[in-house]
Amino acid sequence: MSGLIPKHFIEELIARVDLVELIGSRVPLKKAGKEYKGCCPFHGEKTPSFTVVPDKNFYHCFGCGEHGNALGFLMKHDNLGFIDAVEDLADRVGVEVPREQTPGQRPPPSDALFATLEKAAGYYRHELMNTARGKDYFKSRGITGETAVAFGLGYAPDAWDSILKLLGSSDAERARLLQVGLIIERDNRSGHYDRFRDRVMFPIRDARGRTIGFGGRVLDKGEPKYMNSPETELFHKGRELYGLYEARQATRTLSRLLIVEGYMDVVRLHQAGITYAVATLGTATTPEHLARVFRICNEVTFCFDGDRAGRAAAWKALENSLSQVREGRQIRFLFLPEGHDPDSLVGAEGREAFEARIKQALPLSEYFIQQLSSQVDTRTIDGRARLGELARPLLERIPTGIFRELLTDEVAKVVGLKRDHISLVAGTPVSGVETREPPRHAINRGPRVQAGRRNLVRQAIHLLVHYPEIADKVVLNPALATLERPGVGLLIELIEELGRRPCANTGALLERWRDRPDVEHLAKLAAQECLVDAAGAAKELAGAVQQLGEEAARLRTDLLLKKAGLSEAEKVELQGLLGRKTPVDHGV
Repeated sequence: MSGLIPKHFIEELIARVDLVELIGSRVPLKKAGKEYKGCCPFHGEKTPSFTVVPDKNFYHCFGCGEHGNALGFLMKHDNLGFIDAVEDLADRVGVEVPREQTPGQRPPPSDALFATLEKAAGYYRHELMNTARGKDYFKSRGITGETAVAFGLGYAPDAWDSILKLLGSSDAERARLLQVGLIIERDNRSGHYDRFRDRVMFPIRDARGRTIGFGGRVLDKGEPKYMNSPETELFHKGRELYGLYEARQATRTLSRLLIVEGYMDVVRLHQAGITYAVATLGTATTPEHLARVFRICNEVTFCFDGDRAGRAAAWKALENSLSQVREGRQIRFLFLPEGHDPDSLVGAEGREAFEARIKQALPLSEYFIQQLSSQVDTRTIDGRARLGELARPLLERIPTGIFRELLTDEVAKVVGLKRDHISLVAGTPVSGVETREPPRHAINRGPRVQAGRRNLVRQAIHLLVHYPEIADKVVLNPALATLERPGVGLLIELIEELGRRPCANTGALLERWRDRPDVEHLAKLAAQECLVDAAGAAKELAGAVQQLGEEAARLRTDLLLKKAGLSEAEKVELQGLLGRKTPVDHGV
């Protein structure tokens, strides 16, 4: 959905995300006092200099200088755009990203479209309950009534116009039915007919549980065996996963997902207690599918039939997975015995045996080497050279990092090349050659802020960056705006802005300043240690601002006293300054 994302939502989102959990799923972290430390994922290093400060929702690397909040980390580490990173965080905390419509912008999907789909889903459920044909089919597949209710299963009658009669009595209603793909226009444009007829129905739901489309399975022989809703403004099959809503309802914090191929596979697995199963919608697993999955969890197992078609689908899934490979993510492949699919196998052997198979699934790296090796004769030089050629374009799809280097090592062992050679062939930087740590003189570890008159502005901003909640404790002297010191304008803006709209922590403050030129200055101060707690910071800030205000008042008073021919406004200003009884010898 298009539209601007409200800034207040982004700040609230960053405040809700557990930064340690987010970064820890990608970078091994160890607790060090109130902070967490690890080796920086953005540059090669052996001694940890990467620090995560949970109470400030901020991370910083003293080695390369990278820093930011949860949103910045995802954009940098996962190579995501701003919108994708926001949606990733929103998926993690289980909220939907709101949008603000701008003038001239296409309006969001009408609630009427969702209402039409919900009415259709209700109708199909009603028909299932009152039609033996649909009920008998699900009973024959071992589906219980409780499961049918949980998934909203239904039945589309064997008629050309059942939905059309129920929900398409006016031109506007028929237009909506067309928009959501429930009816089809006849070739001669003389009318419409129902898309789904004599099929058991599987409603497809979005993250909020709203029906956005349907899958329909034919009951007797016929083609296509499965029919999906067409692409609409609500439904995009290359992005949606059947059963994801139900999986999140069953387990609010998903640690893993099992991706299977069919609707019935998902329903039967959930009924058996494997409630983390989802399915693609008649299409290969796409990078977009996986990007969405990895916003929710870091472990994915693909489950395929053991036949030739299943293995072809598995390799396609591997190819589409490579761009999503990161440290901390696990991608595995499970192949079922010949003649079985997840639906039949879990019915035959039960949950425990099926989950034991999942635990034995092949890691991506192992399947990668195994599959490529099966295509060549590794006993010959020609075969090993061919394997290297097959591997090279695939390795290049993997983001630069530890996983890519380790997999390159494994390919090198099979091919018989030295690691440096295969690395250069695959475009992977060789450790110590193309990826170097910055020289020590270039490492900016950020000197601690020292209290003192010449650093008062910087000290005050530093305190506000670390404790934005203390801004409302400050009283600004009007004369401060006249003080010609670097950073005074930023200090005043921070105090006024945070006074009007309080900010939860450092990460949220940096997000609010994301598009402003001062953001890098604020980020550098955020990376520097603050040696006082919130109460101490509030006291120091009040003192610093008071001293700056007194200095500004003295300088402004001296300037006005020395000036000849004051304007009326300046006379009033001077009287106000003198009335403050500022402790200064101004010659009066």
